[in-house]
Amino acid sequence: MENLAATLPDDLIDERALSKLKWRCRRGLLENDLFVDRFFKQFESTLTVKQAQGLMALMDLTDNDLLDLHLGRKTLAQVQADLDRDHVSEVLNMLRANPKGQNEAS
Repeated sequence: MENLAATLPDDLIDERALSKLKWRCRRGLLENDLFVDRFFKQFESTLTVKQAQGLMALMDLTDNDLLDLHLGRKTLAQVQADLDRDHVSEVLNMLRANPKGQNEAS
């Protein structure tokens, strides 16, 4: 996502960067795909460069570590100490967000 570095952190990502990010976020574990799909449905139109960078950092994790983070079984520091940064934590909270009117199984 080389073009993300050339923009300001609070700028919205463009359509091309969003498309690449969505492709990069495809996972091998269905549960992670469900979290990521819900994330994009809720936040794709307002996703900033900084948030996209945080999401990319999370996508570098193994599927099991990512699921442990989603479910709150581990913290960022427990999974990988250098991930314990504000923009990564913000995106993790966004991934965990449950839109109003949806139960956990949706």
